[in-house]
Amino acid sequence: MSQYHDPANVTNPEHAEHHIVTPRTYIIVFATLLAFTAITVAAAFVNLGIFNPIVALAIACTKAVIVILFFMHVFFQSKLIKMTVAAGFFTFLILITMTLSDYISRAWGLW
Repeated sequence: MSQYHDPANVTNPEHAEHHIVTPRTYIIVFATLLAFTAITVAAAFVNLGIFNPIVALAIACTKAVIVILFFMHVFFQSKLIKMTVAAGFFTFLILITMTLSDYISRAWGLW
């Protein structure tokens, strides 16, 4: 442990600034997540054929991005942390796309 105090946070730039999130922001995020939950329920009653899982996953990914940005405080972090989280989420989207391409390309009921 170093005895040196770095007031400008040159040594650890990721600890440069703390952001206090207001309750208003959390209320807006809560209302947005409730709206997307209602959209998810409404989409479940609409017959879109093979696009039902695609729409459901798109809504779920949108809700996941909102949770990642605000509840995990990525929105207020440095660009390096944002890029790291975006790379992980992009990898997740690639895996979901590959899974859905297999799901859609199957000949359901033709065998």
